[in-house]
Amino acid sequence: MKMKAVRLHAKWAPKPNFKLGAKDVDGVQTYLGSLVWKTPKIVIEEVEIPEPGPKEVLIEVMACGICGSDVHMAQPDDKGYIWYPGLTGFPCTLGHEFSGVVVKGGPGALNKRTNKPFKGGESVTAEEMLWCASCRPCADGWPNHCERLDELGFNVDGAFAKYIVVPDRVVWSLEPLKKLYKGNDLFLAGSLVEPTSVAYNAVIERGKGIRPGDNVVICGGGPIGQAATAILKRMGAANVIMSEPEPGRARMAKKFGADYVVNPLKENLVEKVLKYTDGQGADLYLEATGLPTVVYPLIEQCVWEGRTVNATIVVVARADAKMPVTGEVLQVRRAEIIGAQGHSGHGTFPRVISMMASGMDMTPMITRKVKMDNVPEQIIKLRTNRTDCKITCVM
Repeated sequence: MKMKAVRLHAKWAPKPNFKLGAKDVDGVQTYLGSLVWKTPKIVIEEVEIPEPGPKEVLIEVMACGICGSDVHMAQPDDKGYIWYPGLTGFPCTLGHEFSGVVVKGGPGALNKRTNKPFKGGESVTAEEMLWCASCRPCADGWPNHCERLDELGFNVDGAFAKYIVVPDRVVWSLEPLKKLYKGNDLFLAGSLVEPTSVAYNAVIERGKGIRPGDNVVICGGGPIGQAATAILKRMGAANVIMSEPEPGRARMAKKFGADYVVNPLKENLVEKVLKYTDGQGADLYLEATGLPTVVYPLIEQCVWEGRTVNATIVVVARADAKMPVTGEVLQVRRAEIIGAQGHSGHGTFPRVISMMASGMDMTPMITRKVKMDNVPEQIIKLRTNRTDCKITCVM
């Protein structure tokens, strides 16, 4: 049987400086997408409904959010190459921020909530990073950096479709959310577990969290920045300062707990950070804009002119641009730069679900709901549309 799916096609056309890496497959997939894939095209086409294999789960998708990575995979630069710099393999069904209902489990597929075989009808979400559980990074506890990594919606068919098949090890129950959310609201909230987990991994696991009373600067009011705001304010941040020029996203940041929002196009971010922290600067900085060449010098100036020692700078947005780093600033201020990728491991997904179940409502992040037929045009519009924060496809 067939189903409709939002698919991305692109041409394998490596740039002259590209070399196949150990994990690349010629003509099939690469970990350096922006160096290889050209002339991307989004289409809605029919594909076969998948069947779950051993230890896999078939899920009927109920909601799926559009991520910035969906936009950048489908966005060509001035030479026709995709913007997205990471793991990609086309053609592929897009979509990885999803929730749905279990249809059935394949042989041996176990539900982590019950430790029994999956049964149909349970509301679930899933990690998009399909780690192998066998390679050295996975064995060492770093599944986000799996050497055999696949990713839903990047090189493995994703969730802008009626059904999706995923390994049981990445499926998480949404049953705890049922005490707060009913009907479609449950699935809207469930579709936000993945991006919220990316923020959690960035500021808690990789950024090592904060102590109550610390100051925080978040650059970028997209979904990751908004989620980081909510998480860090619940952790007891004294001042959460958001840098975001778009008025709607600025208002949203206030709802999620930001104490101050600075428009970096109209205000001096460094002066404002020092003013709001009484000259201290921040303990944690999050780069979530994808514009490191613009944003990092401002963060570095805050670190240098502030009085806080041991500041942590977390880079979570994907970009292949180089940051202009001044070693002297890091040395004198004892500061550090940390990269954050993904959301898997460390109990991140279940902890985020627990935070949501205890009242951390992320659904105000959703500013528009669309049907699958509208997804391609919305992905294209998001290249320039910054008024929306999260556009979610409701099946």
